[in-house]
Amino acid sequence: MSRSRVAVLGAGLIGRSWTALFLAAGHDVAIYDPADNVEDLVREGIDSAWPMLQRLGLTTEERPTATLTFYADPSKAVKGAAFIQESVPERIGIKRALYALIEPAVASDAIVASSASGLTLSELQSGWQDASRLVLGHPFNPPHLIPLVEVMGNERTAPGVVDTARAFYESVGKVTIEVKREMPGHVANRLQAALWREAIHLVNEGVASVADVDTAIASGPGLRWAVMGPTTLFHLGGDEEGLQTFCDRYTDSFNRWWDDLGDPRLDAETTERLVQGVADAGLAGRVDELSEVRDERLAEVIAATHPRLRRT
Repeated sequence: MSRSRVAVLGAGLIGRSWTALFLAAGHDVAIYDPADNVEDLVREGIDSAWPMLQRLGLTTEERPTATLTFYADPSKAVKGAAFIQESVPERIGIKRALYALIEPAVASDAIVASSASGLTLSELQSGWQDASRLVLGHPFNPPHLIPLVEVMGNERTAPGVVDTARAFYESVGKVTIEVKREMPGHVANRLQAALWREAIHLVNEGVASVADVDTAIASGPGLRWAVMGPTTLFHLGGDEEGLQTFCDRYTDSFNRWWDDLGDPRLDAETTERLVQGVADAGLAGRVDELSEVRDERLAEVIAATHPRLRRT
C-alpha cells in the first residue's frame, strides 16, 4: 500500500507501538486517545522504538517524515483513513461504544482491525451495524518489533477484506497468519498458554525452579522455535524420511508425555510461588532493564531469522 492515512484508536502500549511502525512505513497517522498526556506518551514511544525500527531496516529515516496528528474525537481521527487499527482497552463495552461513534465516519472501503487478544471477532462484530469491513488484527507485543499478526474474518466479513488486511500488514513489515475458526485466544496465545501451563506444573511439582524452567526453554527448544515451528522441526527430526518416521519412532513417548501433562490453575498459591521464583532469580524490580535486554536480543534474532522483512 502506498502512503496513506492510518488511524490508531487507543494509544496505550500496543497503540503507541503500532504508531511507530506505521510512521516508519511512511503512513500518516491519526491518533485518538482520551488521555490528557497522550501526545507526550506517543512521542516518547516513537522515540524509544525508532532506533530498533532503523536497525531492523524498517525505516531509513533519522526521524518520522510522515505526519502525526491527535484527535479528541474518534470520528474525526478515522475520517479519510484507509486502515484503522483499534487498540482500546480489552473491555467489550468500551469497544462497542467506540464503534458506535466511528462507524458513520469510516470510509466505505476502509478496513478496521482490532488488536483484541481475549475477545472474539463475533463479540466485536456485535458493536457494528455493518461489520463487513472489520477484522481481527491481533499482534504480538511489541507490535513494532515482533513480526506476527493474526488476521481473522468470518461469514460476515466482505470478500477480499482479510487478504487486503494481510497485504497491508505485510507491507509494513509484518508476518501474517489467517485464523480460520474462532477460538478464545486465537492461535499464538493458546500455544504459549499451553506451554506455560506445563511450565507451572513442573514448578508446582518441584521438578525444577522457575528460573531453570525458563532456562530450559530459552536455551533449548525456544532457540529452534525462533527458526521453525514444531511440526517442521519434528519433520527434520525424522531424518530423510521426515515426519512419518518421526511419528512412528516417538508415538509411544509423546502419548505417554501427553497423558502425564499437568493441569494447574493460576490461583493465589500458584501465583505466589511463581512471583517468589522470579524474586529468587533476582528479576524482581528490573522490568525496564529486562525489557531492554529482551528487545536487544529479539532484534538480533529477528534480523537473523526474518531477513526478508528488511526493506533496505
